[in-house]
Amino acid sequence: MTLATQLVLRALLSDLAREMYGLEICAMAGLPSGTIHPILARLEAVGWLESRFEDTPPQEVGRPRRRYYRFTQDGAEDARVALARSSSKAKILPATLRRIADGNA
Repeated sequence: MTLATQLVLRALLSDLAREMYGLEICAMAGLPSGTIHPILARLEAVGWLESRFEDTPPQEVGRPRRRYYRFTQDGAEDARVALARSSSKAKILPATLRRIADGNA
């Protein structure tokens, strides 16, 4: 799992009670929209997220219509498990690389 995907998941997990729109997720994750929107699309395609467009007409608010994202019923748990696995691998990798460099692999 890429670091960018981890940042997006952590942003979404920060408050499961509310939906978040794309630019809000960008700000929380510290990533540009061109990075997070493909990630959001992939997470939605695998069933971790669901999305909806806001009901307010763009003309009334003077901006493009927002798309809101939130975890599906199982998506939040799947995300937590995936993040835990990524964290475990991140801790194991440096030790493995040291063993390889020392010729003890």
